[in-house]
Amino acid sequence: MLGAGRRSAAHCQALDRVGEWTRERFGLPAESAILVAEVSCATPGCPPLETVVAFWTLDATRHHFKVFKPVEAVVADDLPYSWLLHSLAVDPGFGCDCC
Repeated sequence: MLGAGRRSAAHCQALDRVGEWTRERFGLPAESAILVAEVSCATPGCPPLETVVAFWTLDATRHHFKVFKPVEAVVADDLPYSWLLHSLAVDPGFGCDCC
């Protein structure tokens, strides 16, 4: 089960905090969906826990990025710069198992 046993109040607050930072960083309105998740990675060279963020802009374009640390360790400066918004867009049909 994804995230089993990691639903402490601090963990939930960290998820919310990263979502709000994402909303602020990219100027997303309240109706834009944002998904923040902490996932484990077993691939050699990959950090054991990483934070994945996916969000949709009003034109229904999906964007995503990863921060290679647990969600509780993420700080606002870990998020991509706002001017990178277009480079975070996911082309329709792009196969991605991260988010």
